[in-house]
Amino acid sequence: MRRSFRVMSVAVSALAIVGALGFSSAVTAGDKKKEMSGKELAFNKKKGNCLACHLIAGGDQAGNIAPPLIAMKARFPDKAVLRAQIADPHAKNPDSMMPPFQSHGILSDKEIGLILDFVYTL
Repeated sequence: MRRSFRVMSVAVSALAIVGALGFSSAVTAGDKKKEMSGKELAFNKKKGNCLACHLIAGGDQAGNIAPPLIAMKARFPDKAVLRAQIADPHAKNPDSMMPPFQSHGILSDKEIGLILDFVYTL
């Protein structure tokens, strides 16, 4: 009786472990992060957080310590200049309060491109 209880206990424990591992890998596989849009990245407090400083149409809790992001195509006809400003604003203005998003690893090159495309629609 004691031996069968021990075998049963080991079997149940093994099944629980295998089940937990299988469940966690299934959750991980099904929980792939969806790619954020440029707007989502710009408004996301852990990524762009543009609203902390800039007024942007459609945003809430807009900041007022930086210029509003309006008429961006007219203000930055050369998209590469705006990309450089987002990636590392200190290159042009060492006193800028804007963080260097790319060199500090806050945003990837692809994420900067998505935000750039969004900002260009404003």
